[in-house]
Amino acid sequence: MIPLRVLAIDYGDARIGLAVSDALGLFCGEAWTMEEWNMERAAKRIAEEAAKREVGTLVLGLPKNMDGTEGPRAEKSRAFRELLISESGLPVVLWDERRSSIEAHAILRANGKKEKVHRRTVDAVAAGLILEGYLGSLPKE
Repeated sequence: MIPLRVLAIDYGDARIGLAVSDALGLFCGEAWTMEEWNMERAAKRIAEEAAKREVGTLVLGLPKNMDGTEGPRAEKSRAFRELLISESGLPVVLWDERRSSIEAHAILRANGKKEKVHRRTVDAVAAGLILEGYLGSLPKE
């Protein structure tokens, strides 16, 4: 049996980064951004994308402070998790996303991307980093 894909989510107020694994759940197969300001509509759209791509697990970035504590952004992510579960019926794993956006900006800079362009792609790169971190944590068969 082929495992179902994993979809990672870097949730933001205006832009959401998404990254889906390959069919074997080993690598990031595709990453993109979605613009949506309404949390309920965002959850519905993500559930539709997950169904279309045969996703079995959602991994949602949980923003934590550098000392490991949680602030208002983490509370928003936890609320969004509940909406995702309700809309998709899928398990939603919360994943510590500390430094994912910083690393995403560094990757874009290292590849010669101008800072103005980062806004359009940084969330997709951050979602890809969340996905890679999660996939790397899974036990290997």
